[in-house]
Amino acid sequence: MVRHLSPERVASMARSGQALIVDVREASEYRAGHIPRAKHISLSQLVHRLREVPRDKTVVVVCRSGNRSSRAAELLMEAGYRNVYNMSGGMQNWKGPVDG
Repeated sequence: MVRHLSPERVASMARSGQALIVDVREASEYRAGHIPRAKHISLSQLVHRLREVPRDKTVVVVCRSGNRSSRAAELLMEAGYRNVYNMSGGMQNWKGPVDG
């Protein structure tokens, strides 16, 4: 079962370096605006780029609305990742700073 975090909690974790934020949107969406220091790996590439996601760190996946990132969280958990969360509501609910 996918666990969720509020955008406010994700903002706090991102500021303190407590989590790796993985943005699973398409490249054009990421370029249009993303959470600072978020790693971009589109959902379609995630399975092929798992080695870029550390297993010893908390991972928060993000997309536009929360649907793709929920699937990404499931994929990561199926691959053996333990500390994986989906950001509730995706970037539509993000009120923090944005790069891009």
